[in-house]
Amino acid sequence: MKSVRTRRIVAVAGAAAVLVTAAACGSSGPSKSTGSSSSGGGTGGATSGVTLQVLIGSSGDAETNAVVAAGNAWAAKTGNKVVVTPAKDLTQQLTQSLAGGTPPDIFYVDASKFQSLVKGNALADVGSKITDSADMYPNLQQAFTANGQYYCVPKDFSTLALEINSDLWTKAGLTDADVPTTWDQLETVAKKLTGNGVTGLVMSDTLDRIGAFMRQAGGSVVSTDGKTVTADSPQNLAALQYLQKLGKEGALKFPKQVDAGWGGEALGKGKAAMTIEGNWIVGSMQKDYPNVHYKVVPLPAGPAGKATLSFTNCWGVAQKSSHQAAAVDFIDYLTTVDQQMSFAKAFGVMPSRQAAKSQFTTAFPDQAAFVTGADNAFGPVGFPGFDAVQKDFDSKIQGLSDGSSDPKSMLSSLQKNASDALSNN
Repeated sequence: MKSVRTRRIVAVAGAAAVLVTAAACGSSGPSKSTGSSSSGGGTGGATSGVTLQVLIGSSGDAETNAVVAAGNAWAAKTGNKVVVTPAKDLTQQLTQSLAGGTPPDIFYVDASKFQSLVKGNALADVGSKITDSADMYPNLQQAFTANGQYYCVPKDFSTLALEINSDLWTKAGLTDADVPTTWDQLETVAKKLTGNGVTGLVMSDTLDRIGAFMRQAGGSVVSTDGKTVTADSPQNLAALQYLQKLGKEGALKFPKQVDAGWGGEALGKGKAAMTIEGNWIVGSMQKDYPNVHYKVVPLPAGPAGKATLSFTNCWGVAQKSSHQAAAVDFIDYLTTVDQQMSFAKAFGVMPSRQAAKSQFTTAFPDQAAFVTGADNAFGPVGFPGFDAVQKDFDSKIQGLSDGSSDPKSMLSSLQKNASDALSNN
């Protein structure tokens, strides 16, 4: 069973010293082409005869084959060569290559690990060097910006949405008019769907899920500028108390409580009428539960309005790469609308370009709610040292449903631990 973090699109990592994951950048930009158009990008004008080493954290053969195919197409167009390596353990392989001073030219970077790489000076700021770089969703650009520098180009992304088992929904006498758009409505339908071995809402016990409720309440873990911890707030307390109430009513449980590994499994096995996951659930449902009917809708709004969480990766170019110009040119090619849509069809990711939105929703109408979420999505907390802080916080989340965890104490501990970690940066 993959961890929650590996189900956030594609797991990536790697580091040396303080680094824990992959990164990207380059110094000289590519010759410009219509990167946001259907066929532009990747002219190879800057350099030819170069061999690029690309390290990816692949979700499987479909992703690996798609990236290899893109590399071959760009190579044929430019006179260069691309060697794609799907890592067996991306964290370990990238860590070793960075420590040894011989990193791959390009590699996957996860938003939650990005700042560690910046701190370790593993990246250069090439985010703005591709064609029409401003077309990337603003919150995705922000995820890969540090100290005013836009380091690397968003590769793809996902947002959290609410998945509903259509058969259980209908069986409970609910219709499209009952789809929840507020917390009160979510509580109402979750209670109505609970019973006979079914729990109304089952979601993973991690900040990567309940953080959406904090945002909907107007709260956050850190300030917008990332310099102040804001975890112990009335808004976050309201979010945890809301979830605790659902738990006490039996309308909310976490996967372990229903003998499931994650929300998608609980939904697929009929143990959950609803769950909260990103669009990675689509492939899992098709593969493991092809006969389960479900629909995807936006997360309900909280007291402060609509909000969800986004998870993204970027294409990283190593600071020590001697082929930065060619690397940026290849990334320019990889982020055209056509190529992003090719990846979407091959292995289910959502394009990071806004220009691809209409094509994606036309090709995948059932996933429209995931794309819609980009307008009010917030990225993960990513400063170095936060992983251990989150692990401690996550260990207490399950106690919300059985009363063994106190929301105020949880937030007080999160405030202290996160502040201590942040002060070390």
